[in-house]
Amino acid sequence: MARREHDLTVPDLSGTRALVTGASDGVGLEIATRLAGAGAEVLMPVRNPGKGETAVARILGRHPGARLRLLELDLASLASVAALAERLRSEGDPIHRLVNNAGVMTPPERRTTDDGFELQLGTNHLGHVALTGRLLPLLRAGRARVTSQTSVAARRGTLRWDDLNEERHYDGMRAYRRSKLACALFGFELGRRARASGWGITSNVSHPGVAPTSLLAARPEVSRAADTREVRMVRWLSARGLVVGTVESAALPALLAATSRTARDGGFYGPGWPGRLGGPPVEQRPWASLRSTADAARLWAVSEELTGVTFD
Repeated sequence: MARREHDLTVPDLSGTRALVTGASDGVGLEIATRLAGAGAEVLMPVRNPGKGETAVARILGRHPGARLRLLELDLASLASVAALAERLRSEGDPIHRLVNNAGVMTPPERRTTDDGFELQLGTNHLGHVALTGRLLPLLRAGRARVTSQTSVAARRGTLRWDDLNEERHYDGMRAYRRSKLACALFGFELGRRARASGWGITSNVSHPGVAPTSLLAARPEVSRAADTREVRMVRWLSARGLVVGTVESAALPALLAATSRTARDGGFYGPGWPGRLGGPPVEQRPWASLRSTADAARLWAVSEELTGVTFD
């Protein structure tokens, strides 16, 4: 079966700057490519410089005139986040779009960040909280739109307040669900606080559905020696246009959220097919797990305490 491709038109972004985390691979690379193709200067902070250079070459292959800047960032290190933010703040250039996209998924055994947090919570959520907070002056200067990337896994996620670091009974998928639930709650709460405080930024949330990215593939850096059964199935379905998306279509909800003039502050965007695993990007009602403003406010306070980064 030939699959039907989906797309959207990214508006002209000339004269703007965008920062995309996780831009060296998968959905993040596609997001960065499309933003660069629309004229934005794209900042690409990456953990692996070699992968970053390969990603830059791929983008330039599609858009020879692209304005790209490769930077160093390890979201699993609050010191690395602080160093990048200090460098960018010292330069003083506004940031107009921030796409908090990077993530790590289901290490088979519990691992921790440099700061002692469970790896998925620390990378997927706390690293992005710290980055957004430390870049807030530049985001305010650019009247930025911040898009936080969650996951369909968050639909079934719950926060265990007495064990956020998964120290008692680690389960990789459960920890992943919680980390991506935290990403979404942070994105919605950021918008509420920005509106209340007059920061001049907007915030929305997207999810990519399911696509054949490297998240569930062999990843030696997270102790996964071989591709999982799940990623092999996703590749099979994607190639046939069934149920799930492609890497290209999975990038579209975040692109819609980050660039469309119709995307709302506080909106939620994802694939439109039944099941929300693939299809064209559409605005959706947030899942029940994402609607608690009390949980979002509590998580905000906990995250500021854990990272040592405040948004005052």
